[in-house]
Amino acid sequence: MAIDVGNTSTGIGLVQDQQVLNAVHVKGGIRLDSRKCGRIIADICRDGCLDGVVLGSVVPSVNKRWKSLIAEYIEAPVLEVNSYLPMQITIDYPEPATIGADRLADACGGACRYGVPLIVADFGTALTFDVILPDMRYVGGVITPGLPFMTDYLGERTELLPKIRLQGECPAVGRSTEEAMRIGAEVGYRGIVKEIVVYLRKSLGADFKLVATGGYADWALRGMEMDFVIDAELTLYGLACIFYSSREA
Repeated sequence: MAIDVGNTSTGIGLVQDQQVLNAVHVKGGIRLDSRKCGRIIADICRDGCLDGVVLGSVVPSVNKRWKSLIAEYIEAPVLEVNSYLPMQITIDYPEPATIGADRLADACGGACRYGVPLIVADFGTALTFDVILPDMRYVGGVITPGLPFMTDYLGERTELLPKIRLQGECPAVGRSTEEAMRIGAEVGYRGIVKEIVVYLRKSLGADFKLVATGGYADWALRGMEMDFVIDAELTLYGLACIFYSSREA
């Protein structure tokens, strides 16, 4: 069982034969809906014996709660992901401990499933780009504010600008405040993605494959003329890759 604890939501799924099964994403995770998280874990445990549980978290303050909740339903060992575990990639980074578990999972899962050189873009609360070179070295990447900051932040920090919903076709020109903000978010966000990918390819001199994951990937990449493969459950799969690499070491 793989658990991806994020700032906005938590993904939980069973990984079997390199496939992610029955993945569920809980908004707010254990902090807002611990009962739902418990029900999901119980449902996964009913499917049979588990080799173990892998926990990848970017919210360390809730990790003890997760371990306690898991222990209520299963006695399997829990592996908490960090940069010092054996994994499919090697880490060439000045401070490995600062790399988020989700980014490590994306890098491992992407390299295993799609090969290298590779750029993985994760469209979550933050938009991250992680780079794996042809020799399987993880060398870093790029972090920029995610889509929620573009759609919510202006509404929260200004008196006259509203929060917006990204629905329907993007207008040609903003004929209202909402439409103007939507163009800024939609077109501007795609511009961020394109410019970062172009920059990384040029700076590192490699023809990187492109993989995208995260809750906003489908929307953000819609209509873009870039050769991204979208893999919605890549992070859960990558966590499982790290689990098995660690167990076999």
